[in-house]
Amino acid sequence: MRITFMGTPDFAVPALVKLHDAGHQIACVYTQPPRPAGRGKKLRPSPVQAKAEELGLEVRSPKSLKSDEAKAEFAALGADVAVVAAYGLILPQAVLDAPVHGCLNIHASILPRWRGAAPIHRAVMAGDEETGVTIMQMEAGLDTGPMLGIVRTPVGRKTTGELTEELAEIGAEAMVRVLADLHAFPAEVQDDAAAIYAPKIDKAEARIDWSANADAIEAKVRGLAPFPGAWFEMEGAGGPERVKLLLAETIAGSGEPGEVLDTDLAIACGAGAIRPIRLQRAGKPAMGRGDFLRGRLVDAGTRLS
Repeated sequence: MRITFMGTPDFAVPALVKLHDAGHQIACVYTQPPRPAGRGKKLRPSPVQAKAEELGLEVRSPKSLKSDEAKAEFAALGADVAVVAAYGLILPQAVLDAPVHGCLNIHASILPRWRGAAPIHRAVMAGDEETGVTIMQMEAGLDTGPMLGIVRTPVGRKTTGELTEELAEIGAEAMVRVLADLHAFPAEVQDDAAAIYAPKIDKAEARIDWSANADAIEAKVRGLAPFPGAWFEMEGAGGPERVKLLLAETIAGSGEPGEVLDTDLAIACGAGAIRPIRLQRAGKPAMGRGDFLRGRLVDAGTRLS
């Protein structure tokens, strides 16, 4: 097929590569414009742009697709289908309608559960037993289009970072299968009554509430790892210090919520307790609990906030 590919982050790269390797003609790659990054704030191309240029593909990075000129340029590509994976821009109806078979999206959830911007984070934080990828026909609504196929995978004890990598591969393979025989995947209308939305992660919600139960806190930690990272505060020599908690385990224990129960950093929750596995102090690299405690002794009875 002649494909217009639309994606921006690392999540979208496997799909671009697999579609290219499958022999499809990538007419053009759309991605978000380069963003300032690093200490020097130099413009850095998106992961999709970097991979597309490596593959020798044409790249376009408009700030918007709303102008008549942008719509006309998109339609002029004459694509059989557009494949969308975490592109990050709203597609006007004229863009959705331009390819012969419309626009197909790789969405990282089992629709209609977790429509929206942060489906992987929300699935992990909610303690879902499984998640997956849905290949869907895009329409004007937010992830409301009919579904062409779903691939499921257990969540287990995976972090959002680990699941993102896994679902990127699963979604890429699923899209290749669908495009190999599009007519073999009839569209199924979503049940809007079962829809649950996955709003963008607000940094304010990343703070750990120690009054929650241990299972919920552990799921929140995995759901926010590696970014933005669940965090708490502990008293330091210069005042409160923010610490990110990137991985933890639930353990038996009880005490006042946020109370350190032993010298190996068991922390009481509203019900049960957790023990950190991986932490990160402000301005420092992530480290295991042992290294953390060697650099910052935390006595039993310490209260975390």
